[in-house]
Amino acid sequence: MTDSIPGSIARVRPAVDEAIRAAVKELDSHLALIASYQMGWCEADGSPTAQSGKGIRPTLVALSGEAVGATVEQVASAAAAVELVHNFSLLHDDVMDDDLERRHRPTGWAVFGKSQAILAGSAMLTAAIGLLSDQRAVRCLLEATQRLIAGQSADLRLEVAAHPQLSECLEMEAGKTAALLACSTSIGALTGGGSPETVAALELFGHEVGMAFQLVDDVLGITGAAEVTGKSSSDIRSGKRSAPVVAALNAGGAESRALAHALARGVPEDEDEVAARTELVIAAGGVSWTVAEADRRLQAALHQLEGADIAPGPRVELRALAEYVVHRTS
Repeated sequence: MTDSIPGSIARVRPAVDEAIRAAVKELDSHLALIASYQMGWCEADGSPTAQSGKGIRPTLVALSGEAVGATVEQVASAAAAVELVHNFSLLHDDVMDDDLERRHRPTGWAVFGKSQAILAGSAMLTAAIGLLSDQRAVRCLLEATQRLIAGQSADLRLEVAAHPQLSECLEMEAGKTAALLACSTSIGALTGGGSPETVAALELFGHEVGMAFQLVDDVLGITGAAEVTGKSSSDIRSGKRSAPVVAALNAGGAESRALAHALARGVPEDEDEVAARTELVIAAGGVSWTVAEADRRLQAALHQLEGADIAPGPRVELRALAEYVVHRTS
């Protein structure tokens, strides 16, 4: 794996950040502070900082717009809207999961409290909708947001499921993550004036990239070190039924049965038990299945990309971004 970040992310960030900052500036001052902290622009006291997220979703919007002949500036509002929705979901997700760290620093709720973090997330969501003037783009973003919320609900239900199935897990991840990435590529092409056929092809590309993205996240959530991933706990420690865990549970064999018995006891009591359960997931083939599935999804995404009627330069950059998603280490 590698963390060689594609140059397209840095190239589109200034225009997108300008649009996001303008939207956040219109919020209530305290909610704007929380939103700015979540975006990585400042510390809790408002002092500037250089932290930021990966920027994959807004970059997908921008590249998809360029793929059909638009400029980054012409689709910057749509890109900003998608990134605001993403960060709204992260604020709420951290509250629901009681996560204490994201991007190598305390989460929004850990700094400002759960109630304020929830309100700030909701404010970011409404600000996102306000950035869009094309009703087709509004509908695209709202539908993706509804799927994202449903996916998060399914994720919570799976945490207590006695016998989770891979089909349930993948359907959850299609909503929780892939829906917004599919929206990113389709809203970029839509806002940029692409044909219905091109919008549809890029939407499928984004969906498969989104699935690969979440599957890689699932692997990192088990095998990644906190100092690299920037998150406070592994999925094993928190009892998540992520794809590697569910794949391991359904693999059959002694390791699967041992893992099922361990999970039935609840969350691990100590780090030794976290390590033991992690080894069971690996030994049962859960991690190897998830890595292979992420690569299969990448190939499906690239197949959609090659068949799309888009400009050659953005095609190359979209391919590089998709490959980065699968081969990253954090």
